[in-house]
Amino acid sequence: MTQRSGWRSQSVIGLVACGIAACAFALPPEVVSQIAFGENDAKVSAIDELVGRGELVALPFLQGLLDGEVQTVGADRVLLVKGDTAVDAVSGLAVSPLPEGREAVVVNNRLRRALTTGIAALKLAAPEREVRLAAAKELHHRADDATLSAIAGALAKESDSEIRGLLSLTQASIELASPDRATRIAAVRALAASDTGATKTLLAALLERRGEVYAEPDEEIRAEVERSLRAVEQRLLIGEILARVFSGVSLGTILLLAALGLAITTV
Repeated sequence: MTQRSGWRSQSVIGLVACGIAACAFALPPEVVSQIAFGENDAKVSAIDELVGRGELVALPFLQGLLDGEVQTVGADRVLLVKGDTAVDAVSGLAVSPLPEGREAVVVNNRLRRALTTGIAALKLAAPEREVRLAAAKELHHRADDATLSAIAGALAKESDSEIRGLLSLTQASIELASPDRATRIAAVRALAASDTGATKTLLAALLERRGEVYAEPDEEIRAEVERSLRAVEQRLLIGEILARVFSGVSLGTILLLAALGLAITTV
């Protein structure tokens, strides 16, 4: 099973557990309508709104939309159709028999990107560590402002250090691009507590110049970047020194034991 198909299985686990006919999505009707019938901008905004709520109940609908399983009937009815079964996307009630005249909701590349990112953001609340870790890795490469709320909510609850590290780095990378000066300064200062090479790379990139223009144009923020970068580099250096020390001790111990063993066998 591929990672993507594994994620798909996780996203519809609620439907499997309670049965597609009985799962009430409790999704806002106006949001569902925007996604199904609105123009592209309205669709993306509605997806972002669902993701911002941080509710796992939206996952089956969003995954179904990505998989081409969301269909409309007339001008106001939206269904999630799987094979020969369907539920109303708002009420969660079973729809049988399947109505005639159904039309699939078209998902273009822009919507596909929004859905992929949004689904990953919602999976940060999944109970399974491997699902949350995969979602954090996915977001690290494609997150945007719309996912900040979900990331912040996940950070407030997440106890796994690896996942927290990824989320913190992703959050900071988004905030570093903010037009708000205070937000960028706060993100730079937060990164000072990191001890990863990825953080060092992210901070160093802000000090790069293209001609006379710095990646970070604000001089005061660049000074904060330099301070945070020094703190990260110091942690990385200490970690490298400790790793070498422990490696040396281990090697020394092995050589000592080998020497003692050789001495015993020759006596």
